[in-house]
Amino acid sequence: MDTAVLIEAKPTYLRPLEGRVALVTGASRGIGRAIARELAERGAIVVINFFNSLVRAQELRDDIKSCGGESSLMQGDVSNRQEARRVINKLLEIYGRLDILVNNAGITRDRSIRKMTDSDWLDVIETNLNSIFYCTSAAVPAMVEHKYGRIVNIASFSGQAGNFGQANYAASKGGIIAFTKVLALELAKYNITANVVAPGFTSTDMLAAVPGDIQDQIRNRIPLGRFAQPHEIAKAAAYLICDGDYVTGQQININGGLYM
Repeated sequence: MDTAVLIEAKPTYLRPLEGRVALVTGASRGIGRAIARELAERGAIVVINFFNSLVRAQELRDDIKSCGGESSLMQGDVSNRQEARRVINKLLEIYGRLDILVNNAGITRDRSIRKMTDSDWLDVIETNLNSIFYCTSAAVPAMVEHKYGRIVNIASFSGQAGNFGQANYAASKGGIIAFTKVLALELAKYNITANVVAPGFTSTDMLAAVPGDIQDQIRNRIPLGRFAQPHEIAKAAAYLICDGDYVTGQQININGGLYM
């Protein structure tokens, strides 16, 4: 089990999200897990969305609660339109509001374009891109009603620069960036911001599955000479949510100089 974050020791001025309700999709592991912890540390009521990783989601919820935070679980496959909207509607039934939406759920199915199957393409587009539309379109009416919302979508440097063997992943992440710009334009008048965090290679289970020699090649391409840690991505998301009141339609690139 991961080391618990220190939540209850934080003074009030370091808990700017006190009373806010946040949903993080794909929050049981990796970057989503780190974002959920960071928002809980800053006072948010964090709803942990997961699909398969029940044990890890429970561990995260229990860690947050043991340190004085408030958290709950919301299982659902957000790549499925009915499931995604059920998750949002159930959350609204329980809490009556949704202030913060972090669209983080994502997968890879890496193959060169000559070997990529229809299933490889569709699985990634449905999970990485379509889920953001399903969740966001369901969440926006409640944000508009309360005249407040912070939407953070997790993209990737791959959606900006491309990456060999990732036509599906790059297309999904590039689509996220374009979608976010439209959200920002349409929702600004309701005090709802929409921004992107675009990580480079980050030390997660996804990267751990890459063979060691390939990891070394990737690391050698990064000017700072190392992979990001999930908490570094989480702090960028937290900035946009807590302090980025005049930031919308933007991308924060956390990639060690890999893409400039």
